[in-house]
Amino acid sequence: MHEPVPQEAVAEPEAPAAGPAAPAPLNVPREPTGDAGVDAQLARLADADHLATDGHVEVYEDVHRGLRDALTALDARPGPPAPPSSYGSRS
Repeated sequence: MHEPVPQEAVAEPEAPAAGPAAPAPLNVPREPTGDAGVDAQLARLADADHLATDGHVEVYEDVHRGLRDALTALDARPGPPAPPSSYGSRS
């Protein structure tokens, strides 16, 4: 005959730990723009796919800063030369 096992000795299965789900890629398609600097910033967004949500802000701010710098660089480039003045100098 088997003796009954005391209730305290019976281990109940542990419930899964409640907490945030593991990071999952968003798989948002990114199409190349043709500008290497902008494309590099957009590719950087994929780094957020492997981070917990609280880590996304750093990536997004970094990408935003890089895109803003790329736009600022466009403003700094010299434009085409101005057309010659039709008034010319009088001698």
